[in-house]
Amino acid sequence: MHRRPHSPRIAAAVLSVALLITAALTTTPTSAAPTPTESAAAAAAAAGDYCGGRCLDILPPGENGNATLAEILLNRMFGSRPAHTDDQLGPYAGLAAGYPGLTEAGLRDFFNDASFGVPADQVASTASPRGDVTIVRDKATGVPHITGTTRYGTEFGAGYAAAQDRLWVMDLFRHVGRGQLSGFAGGAAANRQLEQTFWQAAPYTEAELQQQIDVLAARGGRAAQALADASAYLDGINQYVKEAYDGRYFPGEYDLTGHIDPITNAGTIEPFKLTDLVALASVVGALFGSGGGGELASAQVKLAAEARYGKDAGDAVWKSLREADDPEAVQTLHDGQRFPYATVPDDPQGAALPDPGSVVPERVVYDATGSAGQLATAAPGVLPGNLLSARHGMSNALLVSGAHTDDGHPVAVFGPQTGYFAPQLLMLEELQGPGISARGAAFAGLSFYVQLGRGQDYAWSATSAGQDITDTYAVPLCTTDGSPVTTSANAYMWHGSCVPFERLERKNAWGPTTADSTPAGSYTLVMYRSDYGLVTARGTVGGAPVAFTSLRSTYRHEADSIIGFQELNDPGAVHDAASFQQAAQDINYTFNWFYADSRDIAYYNSGANPVRAPGVDPGLPVLAQPAYEWADFDPAGNTARYTPAAEHPQSINQDYYVSWNNKQATGYTTAGFGNGSVHRGNLLDARVKSLLQNDGKASRVSLARAMESAAVTDLRAEDVLPDLIRVLRSAPVTDPAALTALQQLEAWLANGGTRHETSAGSHAYADADAIRVMDAWWPLLADGVMRPGLGDQLFAALTGALQINESPSGGQSGPGGGPASANESIPHKGSAFQYGWWSYLDKDLRAVLGDPVAGPLARPFCGAGDLAACRAVLLDTLTRAAARTPAQVYPGDGDCAAGDQWCADTIIQRPLGGVTDAKTTWQNRPTYQQVVQFPAHR
Repeated sequence: MHRRPHSPRIAAAVLSVALLITAALTTTPTSAAPTPTESAAAAAAAAGDYCGGRCLDILPPGENGNATLAEILLNRMFGSRPAHTDDQLGPYAGLAAGYPGLTEAGLRDFFNDASFGVPADQVASTASPRGDVTIVRDKATGVPHITGTTRYGTEFGAGYAAAQDRLWVMDLFRHVGRGQLSGFAGGAAANRQLEQTFWQAAPYTEAELQQQIDVLAARGGRAAQALADASAYLDGINQYVKEAYDGRYFPGEYDLTGHIDPITNAGTIEPFKLTDLVALASVVGALFGSGGGGELASAQVKLAAEARYGKDAGDAVWKSLREADDPEAVQTLHDGQRFPYATVPDDPQGAALPDPGSVVPERVVYDATGSAGQLATAAPGVLPGNLLSARHGMSNALLVSGAHTDDGHPVAVFGPQTGYFAPQLLMLEELQGPGISARGAAFAGLSFYVQLGRGQDYAWSATSAGQDITDTYAVPLCTTDGSPVTTSANAYMWHGSCVPFERLERKNAWGPTTADSTPAGSYTLVMYRSDYGLVTARGTVGGAPVAFTSLRSTYRHEADSIIGFQELNDPGAVHDAASFQQAAQDINYTFNWFYADSRDIAYYNSGANPVRAPGVDPGLPVLAQPAYEWADFDPAGNTARYTPAAEHPQSINQDYYVSWNNKQATGYTTAGFGNGSVHRGNLLDARVKSLLQNDGKASRVSLARAMESAAVTDLRAEDVLPDLIRVLRSAPVTDPAALTALQQLEAWLANGGTRHETSAGSHAYADADAIRVMDAWWPLLADGVMRPGLGDQLFAALTGALQINESPSGGQSGPGGGPASANESIPHKGSAFQYGWWSYLDKDLRAVLGDPVAGPLARPFCGAGDLAACRAVLLDTLTRAAARTPAQVYPGDGDCAAGDQWCADTIIQRPLGGVTDAKTTWQNRPTYQQVVQFPAHR
């Protein structure tokens, strides 16, 4: 038996209290100190490690994501935590205050050593769940270093270690991936909201999950090897599950949610199977690797603009607000490269604009009983209900080529921004075995390969790309019995025939548990599917009833990316920049991939980009007719012709790369709204440019500083506030309240426009009044500047396509009007300033000031283009913002008191289980992050 080490310090008095609460608790076996044999096994040296100690990483809160029921209760009563639960949280949070004085030696204060292997004196434990694999955990962080003498053993060990560290999280997400969260974790409103939105995005029958595996198996070669690896991984998971259940040291959440009786141990943890991995992969793809699908919202903006201004003028306004290929947008590729994709045609063909007011979202919930009708519950749920529906900005990357670094070797600071959870969605690991050599992060339950990390002499990472791989079709409705056709019809026209929709059902039922008090309830989730995709809404086009469907190119292909990840872990497959790009081509989800070794940096944009019919505008719904289908479209397997690799944005050894989910390249059209002159990618671009100006040289330290400087900066302050100040200062400001607020904002801007504590741990911001004013001002400003020109209908439609604000606190969103998810965000999530009306105000104010604007808005908005009138709007909204109290700007929530500005912004590791972690100061930064500079190569 080999278990995840847990603290043995459970005092008798503490157990007595726990016994009163639970009626019975099992004791926790202790782990022995490493023996000489264990130390020898752990010394699997860093053969093949070419980083020379210059690879670092960090992943808060900690590696250990499993806590027994005893440990959960101890955490709740006394704040104690199992070892390695939160030991990476302090260093991660500390960089926000420590970055200005960062040194080469000081990097180790904020990042872990990501070298291969574990020195003998740093071995905390050694386990061999099979004779052909050894799992060594280091003292510093408890990360598993898995070394196998066979490939099967290596993957078995990866699964075993994953279950040790993330069993509960893995189980949660295999249920999320099937739309079954409420029945597993409880009927809380947030659980139901999440499973409903996920069922809308990726509904599958169990047979369809298996079919995706069968298709991979039939490909042979690497695909067959990947499935063999995954099967060995599952064997390791299930071996640990059996041992943990028999030994009664499984995660305590199984007790708290009623799956296992804490007294008798009656109950089960269902074994994991291959279809679970497909379900897990679909969650990752839906959250981080998709793009497009906003065509209905875009059409609503177009229709409202045409109603406001007339067809031609309205169309021009819509195009300028859409910013599909904005010339002022920051781009990852800046050397003049062009990669045309999803180009907006001058004369769109096949566009299917809905009749105004006709669109009704598709019903998902049927046969609701009991608490299924409650829109709010006392139980919060294990995950945010809008985790999938709220828009996400994920991940950043900064890379500088060797020609511009301190020692001639490239530098990279990069990582995914996957939110903050306890335990984290990702886990750290090292895998060493035949054909596998990597260390880094992987999603819980999919860690048979490292997904983001380093190999022997290279490192790689990714940011969400979001290019348009999802289209909306207007599918004509019909009836198979000849009855009158209405929008409620459940049949559609396919190539001249009237065929019924497929009905996909998921039945869920729940009852109250210790973890979730929501009363008993049940419902059936239903999605209708056509050959043109999943039905998301119904309405009329030209008076004719239609279903609006969503067709994603990666639907039914959730597991296909497994081959690319396998290659990234294989030192025989990836050995230079070109082979890295080849591996990235085998990933079908939409990601921006970055690479660094001792010689080169490289970039490749992955994704199954469908080839569309000539003249189709991918930003609008399309008529469901053969002439407007994807090239070579076959609905049986959801396959089509895809753009060739050469047409994907890519580069080797550009002077530097930055990415923060910004535009990739000229001509590579943005799927949604919001990629204009002001984007949070500007924060990175400006800082790297500054490092390299006048022949400057970047280092690990300076690039990490640049990243963290951007992480604590308010985008609105850096890129829009200067415009606002110029307008306000175009005449004397005589109102005392407005003048005071303006001076506070000017002082804040002079101090860098950052949101940082007065000193580490003070829990109060420097320039707090200016930050409060800006937070209060932004929604008033967007409304005051834009609504008079847009009118109420277009203003509301635009908030349905692009939210007004994405503040660190998740508040100050301003008025909505479109879909609820478009103008909301998740509090305490760290990631901020990805989506907002920053570019609209920047372009409009510069035009009012008489500055040149490339890609201007089609008409003036602030004061109808008159500087004095615009200034009056700014003064009025500023005065009203300054009068708002902290309690009004930061109204408080279950974690923070009203008026507590710092707390409102804080990052909270959202508890997925029973153990909670401390709040940390805000920073807008990758969750998992690497700092690398390889000095040598194979």
